[in-house]
Amino acid sequence: MKKHNYNLFIGIVALIMIILVVSLVGYFVSRPADLVIQGEAEATEYRVSGKIPGRIEELRAVEGQEVHKGDTLVVIDSPEVRSGLAEARAARAAASAQLKKARNGARQEQITGAYELWQQAIVQEEVLAKSFERIKKLKEEKVVTDQKYDEVEAQYRAAQAQCKAAKSQYDMALSGARSEDKEAAAALVQRADAAFIKIDSYLDEIHLTSPADGVISDIYPKVGELVGQGAPIMTVQDLSDMWFTFNIREDRLHSLQKGEKVRLTVPALDGREVMATVYYIAVRESYATWKATKEIGEYDTRTFEVRARPDSPVEGLLPGMSVILKRK
Repeated sequence: MKKHNYNLFIGIVALIMIILVVSLVGYFVSRPADLVIQGEAEATEYRVSGKIPGRIEELRAVEGQEVHKGDTLVVIDSPEVRSGLAEARAARAAASAQLKKARNGARQEQITGAYELWQQAIVQEEVLAKSFERIKKLKEEKVVTDQKYDEVEAQYRAAQAQCKAAKSQYDMALSGARSEDKEAAAALVQRADAAFIKIDSYLDEIHLTSPADGVISDIYPKVGELVGQGAPIMTVQDLSDMWFTFNIREDRLHSLQKGEKVRLTVPALDGREVMATVYYIAVRESYATWKATKEIGEYDTRTFEVRARPDSPVEGLLPGMSVILKRK
């Protein structure tokens, strides 16, 4: 009887153990797998381009080379800038000469000539004044006709006007250019200086420098090729400013929030785990990221771009490396 009860107890215990094992296996098998989301590392990029068109004369960096802010990367040959600078210099010199002429006034020879003409006009006026006085007395005595009197009077009045005009010319030569002319000449000099400064500033654009510390990732033209204004010549990647980018469908965000800490894996670095902080979540602007699901009775879903910045620098991390985010 005791042996029978013992066998029954063992059977019950074995049955319970089997049920527990099956339950555990079923739980782990049926448990949904972690959602694996793949992203990639990105870095800030700077495009090196110039304000002037020209021909690539020299490339002082190669792809993959580390550069520092201010390093000269490209030298551009621009004949247009050189000719423009020579033209600006000539225009400035001409404007300066005009201003000097306006400030110095007339030459001594011009002043002397104007004075002689004035004296000549004075003598002519005095002669005609005497003639007019004589003809006036003769008219009063009714010896000359009115026509003769009018002719002599007209000659006298003309001599007076000519004397005044000669005096004005002499005063103008003596005092020099008018204040308005001097101001106009000064304005021309200022405009010429501004044009020269503008063209001269383009000389700085002949030597293009690196805007930041980084690595040359791309070089587009070759030495000797022509480049237009604003055309990119090189790309500099700032490896000190990196982040991770993920494209996640909205039904897989699972309440991911800005400021949330996430644990990421970088396969290229032997699966190294990296802690990062989410700082950007926004819907993608492209219509191609929208997915229609209404035909199966669900809802339309869109893709969101999520960015996370590593909490500390990751040695060996390069732009383009894959990174894995696992979500429950």
